[in-house]
Amino acid sequence: MPVLFREAWATLVPDMTDRHGPLPPMMLALTVVTGLVDAVSFLQLGRVFVANMTGNVVFSGFAVAGAPGFSVTASLVALVSFIAGAVLSGLLVHRHAHRGKMLQYALLAETLCFTAAVIVTQTSGSPYVGEVRFTLIVLLALGLGVQNAAARALAVPDLMTTVLTLTITGIAADSRLVGGTGSKAGRRVLSACAMLLGAVAGTFAFLHGHPALPLLFALIILAGVTAAATVLARADAPWIRPLAKN
Repeated sequence: MPVLFREAWATLVPDMTDRHGPLPPMMLALTVVTGLVDAVSFLQLGRVFVANMTGNVVFSGFAVAGAPGFSVTASLVALVSFIAGAVLSGLLVHRHAHRGKMLQYALLAETLCFTAAVIVTQTSGSPYVGEVRFTLIVLLALGLGVQNAAARALAVPDLMTTVLTLTITGIAADSRLVGGTGSKAGRRVLSACAMLLGAVAGTFAFLHGHPALPLLFALIILAGVTAAATVLARADAPWIRPLAKN
């Protein structure tokens, strides 16, 4: 089996005795959630991201320079909410050395944010404007801030769930074509494909289904990962123990 496919398979079906145990496929599922939610934020909430903070900083610059269709307020609200979520997740991370509990509690907090967002979509109707728009931006960015900080603390290589820049750089810079080792290319490609899948599914559901469907799909995936994390956190396995500090 080619190395690329072997690495991809090991990511999807990991060795439970490995240092990261079941985390890789769970991180991939959360990456799909990111694609779904950013499809909602960009297409329905007006050129704003709730997971990609680099994009919001750039969008703020566009708005300040007078480019039409961009909002400094929306970008800043998303940025502040994302930071608040990261702070909340940081409190959970530093309070729990147990990686399983850390993930479980972070996902419970994120699921709560997404549940509230779905309720807002069901009670407000679309399009999402005014207070509804900003409420959704706050809830979703808060949840993705929690997710990103938890993924950072878990430190599963090349699976950060909300950013792909370094992942894609690694695919190219470590390629055997340029004399690199090609290490983890299978995992990196899967990560990029997971976000692409989420974005495609979210856009398709919005264009051909119902505006609330992408968020509902994201919540279902998130609930499944949360349930898995809750069950798996009870096991005494190598992956639940804190990572060694450099």
